[in-house]
Order: sequence, then C-alpha cells, then structure tokens
Amino acid sequence: MKQPWFKEPKKRKKQGPRLGLYKLLGSPFYFILIFLITLPMFMVLLYAITEPASSLLIFRFSFRSFSDFFQAAEFVRVFFDSLLLAFITTLIALLIGYPAAYFITKLSKKNQMLIILLISIPMWFNMMLRLIAWRQILDEQGPIHWLFGLVGIQLPRLLGTDFAIVLGMIYVFLPFMIIPIFTILSKIDPKLLEASNDLGANKAQTFRKVIIPLSIPGILTGITMVFLPAATSIAVPHHLSAGQRRLIGHVIEAQFLGDGGNWHLGSAIAIVLALVILLLISLTKILDRSKE
Repeated sequence: MKQPWFKEPKKRKKQGPRLGLYKLLGSPFYFILIFLITLPMFMVLLYAITEPASSLLIFRFSFRSFSDFFQAAEFVRVFFDSLLLAFITTLIALLIGYPAAYFITKLSKKNQMLIILLISIPMWFNMMLRLIAWRQILDEQGPIHWLFGLVGIQLPRLLGTDFAIVLGMIYVFLPFMIIPIFTILSKIDPKLLEASNDLGANKAQTFRKVIIPLSIPGILTGITMVFLPAATSIAVPHHLSAGQRRLIGHVIEAQFLGDGGNWHLGSAIAIVLALVILLLISLTKILDRSKE
C-alpha cells in the first residue's frame, strides 16, 4: 500500500499543567491589573459622573462636576498652563535628548554603558532630595546668583518662576527621553547606513532620511514618557515654585486632600486630563503608523 503524499500533522500534547503554571506565574499581574489599576480607575470614574445624595453610600448620576470645572475660569487656566509647561518641557528634553542619545551611540560599548549609567544614577536617589538641592541652587543666596554676582550681573529671581519649574522637570524627566531614543538608535542596522552611503547620500542626508525615520518609535516613546508625568507633576512645581505657581496636579490634590475638597470635582478634573493625554497619545500613535 502506497504511503500518502502528505503527512498528517502530529497532534499536540495537552498543555494542562504548563498552562496552570503560566496562570500561577501571571497571578501577580492580574492582582495589579484589577486592584491597583482597574478598581481605582472605576472609583474615579464613578465619582466623576455622580454627586452625593442624602447618604455617603448613595449617589446620583450627574455631570455637574464637569460643568463646574469648565465654568471655573481659574481651573481651566491652570489646566492649560500645566499642558503648556509640559509641552515646553517635552520639546526642550527632545532637543537635548536626541543629540545626546545619538552621540552616545557613536561611543564604544563600554563607554555607552558608562554614560547610560551616569544618566541613570540620579534616578536612584529620592526625587525630593534632588528637588530640594535644585531649590537651594536657584535660591537668591545660592551658587548661581553668587557666580553671576562675581562678574557684576544681577540675575532676576529664579525660584518660583516657570523657568525654575521647567528646568526642574527637564532635570527629572530627561533620562526618560534619552534612554528610549538611545535604545532605538543602537538597534539600527549599520548596513542600512552603508547602503545609504553607497547610493550617494552624504551624512546629512543619511541622518535626515534614514536615521531620523527609523528612530521615530523611540522619539514617540520618549515624548510620551516625559509629557505624561510633566503634565501631572506635583512635586516639581511644589518645591521650585516657592508656592507661587499652582498647576493642575495641585488642584486635583487639593480636591482630595484639602479642607473643603470635593472628590467628585477632583475626579472629573482627573478624567478630563486623562482624556486629553489619551488623545495626544493617540495622535502620536497615528504618526507612528504613518507611511512617512
């Protein structure tokens, strides 16, 4: 009897025990997903679309908190000021971070790891300590004013200005811009650059038409990782504004922790901020998928 010209596929063995092991190993992730992400977000959404009734455990569905937010000119101004400072921070971090990441890729592997280590070391220390240090540096009695005073230049007050806030956020979040871009740039195949040179492109054309397009995923990741925390930062404006600047993070915090706060209004503001940020992220994802 002739054998069939094709072979029947082998039946896969049941993966019951292994699947159970995978579920067991994934249980911490499900715990985090449910109790530390999904449940808190559900509570924030619930407070945002309700208002208190006669009892603490009884709510009435209402969008009053959203209307209260948009009708409060002060809140809306603070909201857009926060987004503007976050945008400026992200733009400057990109202008600094991309050349720095590109320069690091040109070093030897040993020096690359050394520079990345030096960039990451400040992140090992408590943020409050670093911000307090910057507060002392920018103070009128600090070293910056003293150094400029030696050459007869009288600087205006730095602490408590938007400049100090942006400077502090760039210092804190710059590693989140450099590292993703460096990771993408270091993975670009050198053969692509050689092919570009063989086709007659000079270094500037290769950088513009090959390196930058291939590094767009790293750029978008860096933008996201800097813009999100910069827009919602509380610690940086608190320590470097000297109490003279109020951003959206302070407004949300005051609604939850301050005297006379309104959890429903705070939740509504947080939801609006989250929706705006999600919209911006969606736009970056669309750019990432574009053919250009």
